[in-house]
Amino acid sequence: MIDEYYEWIKALHVVSMVAWMAGMFYLPRLYIYHTEAAKGSDKDKTFQIMERRLLRVIMNPALILAFLTGLSLAYIYGFAALGPWFHVKFLLVLILMGMHGFLAKWRVDFRFARNKKTSFFFKVFNETITVIFILIVIMVIVKPFEG
Repeated sequence: MIDEYYEWIKALHVVSMVAWMAGMFYLPRLYIYHTEAAKGSDKDKTFQIMERRLLRVIMNPALILAFLTGLSLAYIYGFAALGPWFHVKFLLVLILMGMHGFLAKWRVDFRFARNKKTSFFFKVFNETITVIFILIVIMVIVKPFEG
């Protein structure tokens, strides 16, 4: 029954994944600029609003939908039929989910003026997300470990 909706689920997966990754690329960028804002300033308050809305309205729902639709696609396709590429991809997605959690924690640090991280730290974090994203795309498209 669910397999009749494979293409719809796949479309939802791609849309939600793109929304999630857009947020994953943008939130650390906001943090880079936020580190330069004086605590309690109008700039600080504006960044806090932007960060909270990005995380709550876009990133969190997109992450949940991407994960659920991804699992649904794997179920429809058949977990047993998925090759080693899928296991690598899934591990990388779990790492990204952990990074998402760190981004959420750091938003709270900015909210309570406890941020100790530098703009350089957030730049490196942002680039790490990019590398993981590229590896995920390679796993899905190229399937390098396929026999």
